[in-house]
Parts: sequence; structure tokens; C-alpha cells
Amino acid sequence: MTDLKIVDSHHHLWDLEANYYPWLSDRPEPHFFLGDYSALKRNYLPEDYKRDAVGFNIVKTVHCEAEWDRDNQVAETEWLTGLAARDGMPNAIVGHVWLDDPDVEAKLEGHCRSPLMRGIRSKPVTSATLDAPRPDGPRSLTDPAWRRGYEALGRYGLSYDLRVPFWHLGEAAELIEKHQEIPVVVNHTGFPWDRSPEGLAAWRVEMKRIARIPWVHLKLSELGLKDAPWSVESNRAVVLEALEIFGPERCMWASNFPPASLRVGFRDQLEGFLDILSGLTRPELDAVFHDTATRFYRL
Repeated sequence: MTDLKIVDSHHHLWDLEANYYPWLSDRPEPHFFLGDYSALKRNYLPEDYKRDAVGFNIVKTVHCEAEWDRDNQVAETEWLTGLAARDGMPNAIVGHVWLDDPDVEAKLEGHCRSPLMRGIRSKPVTSATLDAPRPDGPRSLTDPAWRRGYEALGRYGLSYDLRVPFWHLGEAAELIEKHQEIPVVVNHTGFPWDRSPEGLAAWRVEMKRIARIPWVHLKLSELGLKDAPWSVESNRAVVLEALEIFGPERCMWASNFPPASLRVGFRDQLEGFLDILSGLTRPELDAVFHDTATRFYRL
């Protein structure tokens, strides 16, 4: 479908020679959700993305923070803004601040100096499994300082990218529904990591809880599993159910490249999504691949 205009609503870029990303440089992440990620420890720049995406009509992209040095978070936005001026991408930026930082508003002001700034992703502290106790300390979803920082996003006209395991979606909904002024998008299909009938049933409940909030959207992205290959058949039911829960007008496709490359190539992933979504009408396809992201990120 070469005429389909596509917005990639979530990808990453990094230059390991010029900039510092602790998780890619000298502080290995022992609990990375896809396991061994040593293949990601290489530069990934606009020319690399464009090579991966060749053959598709990618008209705009959204860069989501890539865990840049947390001692200088605004610098990532400044660097990306320079890349965009040179290479024409990304076209919008989701930056990072620690929401419990006493200087959160000063950092938000720094990000907002870029005309590409649209939102913030700041991962709260979460539990490792569905059955583990929910954290309630610093940087948890219940932390008063974290909640004050979240509220500040509305004053700067910023959206929020929610990236938590599915078992925290309902908990997050309790905060999100108090702030209609902050558009929210759930990352990575709500992370349906447990594909057992019981795991999917729990994922379904949490997805429905947060989808009841009309200003919450969903990224149909990153269906990779730690111990299984990416395939159309293993992901078809999850994608179609997520789409049914949120509706095409609140769903947006995203590549999550290069992390997703650990399990699937760009072409195979995007063609796989097009296969899964082949039953949609053309207006519905346009919503998922272009219109929802364009509206949400003000492209």
C-alpha cells in the first residue's frame, strides 16, 4: 500500500560517540524486557532509520526519549532539534524529566524552548510482576511529588507517554482521570508480556479500565517478547483486541526502532501490522497510521 501516509509515533535515535546514554554505554540494564540488547549498542541516526524504512511513505516521525544522561536531560531535546534541522526528522519530540524533581518546571521550560517539544515520558517505579506488591515510595504512581510534577505538564501544554507494565494501567488511570488537560498515550500496546489465557485476561481488564478515559490513546507497538520470535500469528489477536478496546481514532502505529529490531525487521514488522489490520476500512487505516498521531502530537 505505497500510497498510505505513515507517521511513526515512537522511535529512538542515538549517537554513542557524541552523547552519553548510560544504559548503552557503561551501566547495563539487567532487566531489559527483551533480554540481551548488546546489538543496540551502536549509533542509530536518521540515515539508519531511513535505510530501515525504505519503501514506505513515512511522512513524519516522533522521537521518544532514549534514556539520555539524566544529569542533562534538556540536552537531548536540543540535540534532536539540531538533527531535525539537518535531516528533516524527527518532527516532534517526547522528552524526559523526573516528575518528582524539585526543579521540574525549570526543566520543562528548557524542553519547551524547542518548537518540536510535545510531551514527556518519565517512567514511574513499578513492580516486576503482576503479583508483586505495588511500590508506594519515591517516583511511584502514588508519590505526591511525582503527582505534582505530572500536574505541571498541563501548565506547559504537554502530553504524557505512559510506559508501565499492564498491571499498573488501572492504577495510572486513577491519576490520569483527574487531569483532562493532559493528553495521554499508553506505550507499546500496554505490554502484553504474559500471553497465557490468564495473563491476557488480566491485560484485557487493565486496558479496558484505562481506555474508559476518553483522552487516553494507545500506541500499537513493541509486541516483542523476551523468549519468542515476532510473528503475525502470535500478535494478531492482541493487536485486534487492543484496537477494539480503544478504537482506531485513538490508536497510532509506532515502530519502536531500533529496540524492536532485536525481534523483527522494520519491513517485516510494518507489513505484519498491515496484514493484521487488513480488515479495516481506509479511513480507519488512515487513523491508525497517520491521523491519530498527527492530531495527538500536533504534527
